[in-house]
Amino acid sequence: MISPDKNQSTTVVFILLGFSEYPELQVPLFLLFLTIYVVSVVGNMGMIVVIMINLKLHTPMYFFLKHLSFVDFCYSTVVIPKLLENLVVQDRSISINLCITQFSIGVTLVMAEMLILAVMAYDRFVAICYPLLYTVSMSAKLCSLLVTVAYTWSIISSIILTYSILVLSFCETKIINNFVCEYSVFLSASCSDKHFSEIILFIFVNLNAFCTLIIILTSYLFIFVTILKMHSANGRYKAFSTCTSHLMAVTIYYGTIIFLYCIPNSKTSSLIVKLGSVFYLVVIPMLNPFIYSLRNNDVKETFRKIMNLQTISQ
Repeated sequence: MISPDKNQSTTVVFILLGFSEYPELQVPLFLLFLTIYVVSVVGNMGMIVVIMINLKLHTPMYFFLKHLSFVDFCYSTVVIPKLLENLVVQDRSISINLCITQFSIGVTLVMAEMLILAVMAYDRFVAICYPLLYTVSMSAKLCSLLVTVAYTWSIISSIILTYSILVLSFCETKIINNFVCEYSVFLSASCSDKHFSEIILFIFVNLNAFCTLIIILTSYLFIFVTILKMHSANGRYKAFSTCTSHLMAVTIYYGTIIFLYCIPNSKTSSLIVKLGSVFYLVVIPMLNPFIYSLRNNDVKETFRKIMNLQTISQ
C-alpha cells in the first residue's frame, strides 16, 4: 500500500467532462435529466407513501419494495444534481473530497440495491414454492433482519472500497471523461501503484455481483420448476404474475451491468459507456416505480386516491 501525500491530495481536483463535447445538447440534456430526476423523486417517494398508507400492501414483498424505492431515491439525489450542474456551468471541477464522498455514498446504495433485489427474489421463492409456510417463514422480524444485513454489508463494502481509494496518491488536476465519480475515475487519476486497489475492487465487486446473482438465479430456477409442476393454467398464470415485475427489474438492472462490462475499453466506445452509465445510474431508479406499479391494481388505486385528494384540496 502507498500512503498518499496529504498536501497534494487536498489540492487535487477532478474535471468531470460529462457531455461537454456536445455543446449544442447541453440545454436539451439538462431538461431531459431534470425531468427524469423529478419523475424519479415523485415516483419513488410516491411508492413509499402508497405502501405506508395502504394496509393491503403491508406484506414482505412491499416492505422490500419500500426500501428499494428509498435506495433509488437516494441514488438519484446523489448522482443527478451534480450532472445537472455540469450541464449549465463552465467550471466542471469537483474536489477530490467531494468526489470520494459521492463515490462512497453511491457504492453503499448500489450494493444495497443488489442485495435488496436478491432478498426480493428469495421472498418470491418462498411465496411460490412454500405458500403455506410463507407467513411464518417471512415474518416481520426476518424481513427487518434481511434489510438490516443488506444495509450493513453495503456500508462495510463501501468503507473498504473507499479505503482502497484513500491509500492512492493524486498529484495533479485530472480531466475525467465521465459525469460521475466512479472507481475508474480514481484509478485513472492516481499517480501511485494501483495494484492493491484493483485487487480490492475485483474481489468486492465480483463477490457482491456473483453472490446476489446466484441467489436470484437459484430462486427463479426453483420458482419456474414449481410453476411448471402446477396443473392449473390459471394457477401458473397467477404464480408467474406475482414475480414478473421483479424479474423485469432484475433483467434490466443486471443486463445493463453486464452490457457495460462487455464494452471494450477504447475511445470509440466512450459515448456508449456514458449512455450505458446514464441508463444504469439515472434511468433505472426512475423506471422501478413504474415497473412495480404497472401490474398492481392496489398501488394504482392508492395513487389515484392521493391525486384525487390533492385535486379536491386545490
